[in-house]
Formats: sequence, structure tokens, C-alpha cells
Amino acid sequence: MRPHSHPSPRHPRLLAIAALWLALGCLLLATTLVPAHTALLGWTPAFWLLAAPLLVLLALEPGLPRRALARRRLHVVHTVHGAGWR
Repeated sequence: MRPHSHPSPRHPRLLAIAALWLALGCLLLATTLVPAHTALLGWTPAFWLLAAPLLVLLALEPGLPRRALARRRLHVVHTVHGAGWR
């Protein structure tokens, strides 16, 4: 049995930084200020703007995708079943 480790006080700040990094990377790629692929760099811009912050988020919070999918399923179920009663 592993002992429970308490997250450091820096943990929420690291999550916020990684989420901001990902959001800004998506914005840069969506507005085409930075192309996802270049002849000189290849796929490096896409990696550093999208894949790297996603990997950091997954390293900090491994259960994040599972919680997001559960929340999405719950929202879809409530939306589909609740639409007929309104």
C-alpha cells in the first residue's frame, strides 16, 4: 500500500501554467500566427504548442481525461433525457 502524498502548494499553479500554455498554443495555431508544420522545423511548432502542454497536464493530473469524459457523459445524458420534459 502506497502512502498518500499531499500535493505541493505549487501543483495548482503548475496546472494553471500548463493550461494557459495549451490555450495560447491553440490560439496561435488557430489564428495561423504560427503554422503547425514548416519546411524548416517540421512538426516542431505543433509539438511545442499542443503536445508538450498536454503531456505536462497528463503528468500532473493522470486522471484528468477520465474525469473529463465522465463529466461529458453526464452532461450528454442530462441533455438528452431532460430535453423532452422542458
